[in-house]
Amino acid sequence: MSTPSPATEPTAALDPPRTAHAPDPAKVRAAVRGGTLAYFVDQFDIYLPIVVLAPATAYFQAANLSASTTALLSSLVFASTLIGRPLGAIIFGHFADTVGRKRTTLVAVGGFGTITLATACLPGHETIGVWSVGLLIALRFVDGIFLGGEYTTAVPLAMEWSPRHKRGLYASIITSTSPGAYVMIAAITLLMLQLLPSQGLHSAYVQWGWRVPFVIGALLAVVLFRYYLRQVHEPPAAVTGERHKLPFVRLLARYPKALAQVFVLMTGTWLATNMEAAVTPGQLASHLHLSSKQVTLTMLVINAAAALSYPLFGLLSQRIGRRRFYIGYGLSVVVLGAGSYSLLMVSHSGFGAALGWGVLIGIFTVGTFGPIAAYLTERFPASIRSTAYGVGYSLALIAPAFYQFYLQRLDGVLPAHLAPAVLIALAGLLISLGGFLGPETKDVDMADDRTIPGLS
Repeated sequence: MSTPSPATEPTAALDPPRTAHAPDPAKVRAAVRGGTLAYFVDQFDIYLPIVVLAPATAYFQAANLSASTTALLSSLVFASTLIGRPLGAIIFGHFADTVGRKRTTLVAVGGFGTITLATACLPGHETIGVWSVGLLIALRFVDGIFLGGEYTTAVPLAMEWSPRHKRGLYASIITSTSPGAYVMIAAITLLMLQLLPSQGLHSAYVQWGWRVPFVIGALLAVVLFRYYLRQVHEPPAAVTGERHKLPFVRLLARYPKALAQVFVLMTGTWLATNMEAAVTPGQLASHLHLSSKQVTLTMLVINAAAALSYPLFGLLSQRIGRRRFYIGYGLSVVVLGAGSYSLLMVSHSGFGAALGWGVLIGIFTVGTFGPIAAYLTERFPASIRSTAYGVGYSLALIAPAFYQFYLQRLDGVLPAHLAPAVLIALAGLLISLGGFLGPETKDVDMADDRTIPGLS
């Protein structure tokens, strides 16, 4: 896998687009708003089990399980959603590239809205035994398929409507809703924990309080469906280009190097994300002995810092280029992300230190997502763009989804509270390597495949 030299990369200046594309400002705004709302709803749904179900674990699992088994089952609830997403990307990406972005988005949104509502109605272990956690894992897997389809269609549609010089900013606005969604879920959970008792199997929160955020997620899906139905338009044919019958096969056959490069970048991205979103809350509770409310508030601060940093990273990538941004950001994750996490875990300074170090952890673990929507859609040709974006974004989810197994392998080598820092550093190295192996894409014209570098 090699990076094309600047001399051989096609550019818009040397090879002008075949078709001029002047986006309608009203349609641009509608598409970007739709993409932003879609990404927010997607991420809201993804983070539900991590934040909302953490205080309600006893509802789905037997009381006599060991701590390691409880942690494993909880990680499988999260991992099952992530594993379903690549399958959804392949299925819905195919229809987005062959039938249309908008119609496919509507089907995906309707699907995950229904599954999220069904999850809110699940009976507990006390009623149906082990089937309770089994059904939860199964529903989250199906939910992941629909979620993988939703962002596979909605995000490329928004980027195809966006003007070239604003793609980095618009992409970062869309992706900033990911930590923003975490913040909203954390705030809702804090309020629920404040209002409802959460201690014991028969407490109000454990029995029914956790269902409220899931119902909210289903209602958000309804809002998103109505918005796309009424406001969002298909991108012009000049942008989506010629359609192929089997876009996934074409992706694998024609562009394996580009897909492999994106896979490296996204593997690091998801590994860092899982350490920040899924592992950190547990370590805050078990190692630093923070209360449930303090953990939730700390995670709120971490993700609020990340959300505020995304637009800055998007603008930075627009100025210095996506490739240079990812090389540099990956190294920052190694030094500042892993370093901040380690210092927090050895400080033993309590809640105040967690809030302080949390800001750096938030900024230097998940900031890769800032310009990612722009980069991945710029990386592939129009005729397979949704499929390539969805598969590139999602396929790398699978290996990082089993983070709990990797952490267990580090037992005996490192203390449990420091092992995540090793995986954060590894994630940073993968992000830098992925950026280094890829070309610069910020000047790509979405309407002209000849301006996309590194595909030959």
